[in-house]
Amino acid sequence: MMVLITYDVNTETAAGRKRLRLVAKQCENFGQRVQNSVFECLVDPAQLADLKNRLEGIIDKERDSLRIYCLGANWKRRVEHIGTKPGYDPEGVLLV
Repeated sequence: MMVLITYDVNTETAAGRKRLRLVAKQCENFGQRVQNSVFECLVDPAQLADLKNRLEGIIDKERDSLRIYCLGANWKRRVEHIGTKPGYDPEGVLLV
């Protein structure tokens, strides 16, 4: 299933800047950055639970915000891209 992860981490302190880097790194491990604080992640339910657990362990719930949108298996019909940064197909062929 495709999930959209968005976050807003308070970076007024060094600890906040560290949390921001850690959140981004965890999201990179599961998906593709599509905007500064937005990731598209193609995951199964177990991977989603793992990612949520990791992110909840990083953020400060008093200062930061984390939103997870489940787009499901038919996500291609629900995502429209307009503008710069070409889209990608996470189910497509990976060339190395």
